[in-house]
Amino acid sequence: MSMSIVTSKEMFEKAYNGGYAIGAFNVNNMEIIQGITEAAKECQAPVILQVSSGARKYANRTYLVKLVEAAVIETGLPICLHLDHGDTFELCKSCVDDGFTSVMIDASSKSFEDNIALTRQVVEYAHDHGVVVEAELGTLAGVEDDVNVSAEDSSYTRPEDVQEFVERTGCDSLAIAIGTSHGAYKFKPGTKPQLRFDILEEVSKRLPGFPIVLHGSSSVPQEYVQMINEHGGNMPGAIGVPEDQLREASRLAVCKINIDSDLRLAMTGTIRKFFDENPGEFDPRKYLGPARENIKQLVKHKIINVLGCDGKA
Repeated sequence: MSMSIVTSKEMFEKAYNGGYAIGAFNVNNMEIIQGITEAAKECQAPVILQVSSGARKYANRTYLVKLVEAAVIETGLPICLHLDHGDTFELCKSCVDDGFTSVMIDASSKSFEDNIALTRQVVEYAHDHGVVVEAELGTLAGVEDDVNVSAEDSSYTRPEDVQEFVERTGCDSLAIAIGTSHGAYKFKPGTKPQLRFDILEEVSKRLPGFPIVLHGSSSVPQEYVQMINEHGGNMPGAIGVPEDQLREASRLAVCKINIDSDLRLAMTGTIRKFFDENPGEFDPRKYLGPARENIKQLVKHKIINVLGCDGKA
């Protein structure tokens, strides 16, 4: 296998036919990339590392690409480098030029026609450079980096729109809104989210064999929420999407499931606990090491129990 970053095309074909999904994990720094890719290596799972525009600003575009290239060398795995929630043609073009193998253009807040026009523009440039494109139809509630949508403004994807959208844009995968949401504060306390499988099934009837993406699919592991709350934090009522629903979605048309908040919770919970128990410690390796290890364990859990992609590399 050539040691280079790959597109998600082959990954998605196998995932669709195999009834599993690929994890798309947001990355901001070296420890997060190491934790995710070490887990993927131990599970022999394909993986997508995705970068938001905020993460790209934070870590510097050159560093992130090089860190992902290092992960490919270290693991020998198929790893796709993806831009999460690109909001302009210029940003998507810049990532294509930097060596990303996949970009998302999120024009879901625009009108149907404007979404199609901007997505089409990105698709033409990306495809000319061998890069695949994810688009979004319907909007998710919640907050993630530069994306902030109120519950009132969120809307489920209309299945009757998807076929025209995909045909006219030429996009390679489609993020749809079926009840997931960005961030950890997702739902009213006491309510359990219920994904709209009826919409997912209707979409996949209209787009047979076409890869669907779920954003905002963190399940908010309560042990880390508890860890944060027990060590000086305050996260009341953080609820995520039940993992059994995500596993069901990955058996259907969903080929990519995005996970970000859970990694943040694992990292932050671990570090908070460490400082609470070791107030005099100041060696970054002492707290970033355990944080990396817990990210790794969390990702292994996701690969095996939520995505079902272990052994599929």
